[in-house]
Amino acid sequence: MKKSAVKFKITFTLTAIFLAAGCAAGPPIYYELPVEFRFPEKQKEFIGNYSEYLLGKKIFIDPGHGGEDRRSVGVNKLVVEADINLAVALALRDFFREAGVEVIMSRDRDMTVDLKERSYMANRSGADLFISIHHNAPGQAGGHWVNYTSTYYHAKETDYEYEPSERDLARYIQRDLAYAMRNSGGLGSFDGTYSDYNIYPGAGFSVLRVTEIPSVLVECGFFTNPFEEQRLALEEFNKIQAWGIFRGICRYFAAGVPEIRLLNDPEKIIGSSNLSFSITDKSGINPASIKVYFDSTAYNNFSIDETNRLLTVSLDQIASGEHVIRIIAANKNNNYAFPYHQKILIKNSI
Repeated sequence: MKKSAVKFKITFTLTAIFLAAGCAAGPPIYYELPVEFRFPEKQKEFIGNYSEYLLGKKIFIDPGHGGEDRRSVGVNKLVVEADINLAVALALRDFFREAGVEVIMSRDRDMTVDLKERSYMANRSGADLFISIHHNAPGQAGGHWVNYTSTYYHAKETDYEYEPSERDLARYIQRDLAYAMRNSGGLGSFDGTYSDYNIYPGAGFSVLRVTEIPSVLVECGFFTNPFEEQRLALEEFNKIQAWGIFRGICRYFAAGVPEIRLLNDPEKIIGSSNLSFSITDKSGINPASIKVYFDSTAYNNFSIDETNRLLTVSLDQIASGEHVIRIIAANKNNNYAFPYHQKILIKNSI
């Protein structure tokens, strides 16, 4: 009985002190340092362990807004979205560079970059991935208490434009970013990833629609939330966000991305022949995941040799002319290959 009374007294006293401090200095700024920040040797260890999976990779980072577009400001005017987007992007760039990855950016300072030009730059860059970094605001006025972390991919599963690899990437980034920030993924999605069609039905975000390489858009948190705004104003917290994105991409590549390669000469294909594709990944290929399209129409006349990791597509009843063949395939870790759209020229014998 006596111990319980003492315990209650201590708890009450500490709570009172905390509340008094909160009243005197405003709401506390709460965030947790990742273990890799508390112990720098662990950060070096993580980067060293994952560098092999990033070998030869090139990443395009797009800090949203900037220059003439500086309208998005926090509720207490502590942050401008364009600036915190850039701060996170620069920290992410530095993590990638430490891992030996080549990084291209749409902007590395406060400047105006046309929306479509961001995609055109990425398409010309030869990069493997496109990451657009943003911070969010509610769709309706007065929603200052809304706050969560979300990652967007283009289109929906029922659309031909949907690329499963982009959703894979979104899931890996979302998991580690939300964990680093200690944010939920919102109530509109089971895992915090969203189709950009949820925002612009049938069109999506320009930077995801126009960009041809695998691309996602990250909304790290809501700068309109008064508590989140305080965290976003801190350089250290912006680095934590970047670390979450970096960790997610590292884990994505570590899970493997299947490679698809046409073994025929695409310019010398006879209509009666077969097309052969190698589909390789260190974890193996999931044969149930494979889908083939001819000119955006599902095509089922194919076979799979799992032992040799070979996909054979029969060309029976395919007309002469130029066609586009699309292949979707995932590995045993359920990671899908990058978008694969191969032009071929079929010449039927006379």
